[in-house]
Amino acid sequence: MFHKILFAADGSEHSIRAGEKAFELASYNKDSKVDILYVVDPKQSKGEVLNNWGKDTNVIRKEKLELIVQKAKHSKTNFEVVFLHGDPGPTIVDYANKNKMDIVVIGSRGLNAFQEMVLGSVSHKVAKRANCPVMIIK
Repeated sequence: MFHKILFAADGSEHSIRAGEKAFELASYNKDSKVDILYVVDPKQSKGEVLNNWGKDTNVIRKEKLELIVQKAKHSKTNFEVVFLHGDPGPTIVDYANKNKMDIVVIGSRGLNAFQEMVLGSVSHKVAKRANCPVMIIK
């Protein structure tokens, strides 16, 4: 089935459900590995720093993924957490294509619903441009 699974995570409710599906897909093949990708959007970084003044933003980002990492450990999935900086859609597509992923699993909505309505969703951008199948989870 799928050996190389890319799970694009942001800590949102849809992202958590997408993670559960990614770990389920990985359970069908003992050789599967899930790359949990968190993209730090430079457009959001300034607000993140200002809203969490005095706190380490790397720690805050890891806290957003804490539940997802716990679910991965509980499912006994082979996984790795990857943090990248850039525009989320193109960064996810670039990572998926360069690493020849078998599938991308992504939530249908992220943390910023207003921005998605105005600019188009990240999941839609990924589905249009990735060279592998994309599973969008509601």
